Amino acid sequence: MNDPAEPSGLRRSLGLRDLVVYGLLFIAPMAPVGVFGVLDAKSRGAVAAVYLAATVAMGFTAFSYAQMVRAVPRTGSVFAYARAGLGERTGFIAGWLAMLDYLLIPAVAYLFSGIALHALVPGVSRWAWTVLAVLVTTALNLAGVRTAARVGFAVLALELVVLAVFVAAALVVLVREGAARPLLSPLTGVGGFSSSAVLSAVSVAVLSYLGFDAIASFVEEAVGASRAVARAVLLCLVLAGVLFVAQTYLAALLEPLTPEQLARQPAAQGSAFYDTVESAVGHWLHTLVAASKAIGAAFAALAGQAAAGRLLFAMGRAGWLPRALAAVDPDSGVPRPALLSAALVTLAAAGWAAGRADGLDHLTSVVDIGALGAFTLLHASVIGWYTVKQGSRDRVRHLLVPVLGIAVIVAVVVEASHTAQLVGLVWLLAGLALVALRRGGPVVGGGR
Repeated sequence: MNDPAEPSGLRRSLGLRDLVVYGLLFIAPMAPVGVFGVLDAKSRGAVAAVYLAATVAMGFTAFSYAQMVRAVPRTGSVFAYARAGLGERTGFIAGWLAMLDYLLIPAVAYLFSGIALHALVPGVSRWAWTVLAVLVTTALNLAGVRTAARVGFAVLALELVVLAVFVAAALVVLVREGAARPLLSPLTGVGGFSSSAVLSAVSVAVLSYLGFDAIASFVEEAVGASRAVARAVLLCLVLAGVLFVAQTYLAALLEPLTPEQLARQPAAQGSAFYDTVESAVGHWLHTLVAASKAIGAAFAALAGQAAAGRLLFAMGRAGWLPRALAAVDPDSGVPRPALLSAALVTLAAAGWAAGRADGLDHLTSVVDIGALGAFTLLHASVIGWYTVKQGSRDRVRHLLVPVLGIAVIVAVVVEASHTAQLVGLVWLLAGLALVALRRGGPVVGGGR
């Protein structure tokens, strides 16, 4: 593995705020909007409690990231961590699994942006909007990490303003007209708390947090390196949790349908948040939230594409992918070949899906499985590096936390769709086949 002091050509220019911006952009501050109705129905109205539990559940993964980024402050995130804690071949598998996530999540975000912008401006096709989103965000990523971070901060600020408008409008409605449900019901459920219902919904809610881990990909470009990244990962998760709980709590109080009615009307679940906003506040807020989600999705893809580029860069530098991917542009200080490669893959996937009526369903059904597999190997890396290799006696941080993290991920994978499980298995087998073909490990010159 490369020496941490080895020059990589990447520039340290990202502060703590920039790192958190990348993480929150990738997650999206209003990520629960699309799954609110599903979670409300599954949890019997305790949707805010679901996000509280999900924040704690994902805290195990965030904590493991914070542990490993301090031990292995290298670009490549879980790829670098698994190499250090579990060996070269397992490291490649971890990176291979993460690659599926980092390439497909931006494709979904681009497609969602294209669909939403087409709904707002029907005169331009969703395919054209999707391609435009890819081109604009790729240009920003190629311009340099600081440029992308500045623009990303402006977009994130816009999303947070829209969220603040929703919160203020919801509070005004609640004061003037009262709540449609009991005030504590978003935490306790409608008609009584059901721990099994909440836990079953948590398996869906944790997917809203995917993306905070991308922060670790920028460790070689962060001022303060591993310490700053570790803080940013944990801070991003906490901020996301607060935002998610607040918006779902208010939306649940305004929701005119009961959880039982939503459960009986699956078609209404996907638009439940928007329908609630429109009926309680007005069409103007519905349009504002939709526009914010449309723009925010494109810039979530920007953050995902940047993380994907760093992952391909790290795997190329280590010799597991073509060495050309490890080249860094001397002017912008970004891994240009890796970024362009990631952009081409996401453009192909998003463009293909944009031309199909069922394209979004196809992409979203498989997008999360790679991240979940990579998270499992992340937790195993903590055990391998600290407990096995370093002989750590801290059984809480270096054994119990990662074991609990693995248990959470396994529970989510079990609840995933059969399509996602199948795609994940096929992708894993493809990675194992590549490892078998390269029995000696990385290519010559790659595994310094």
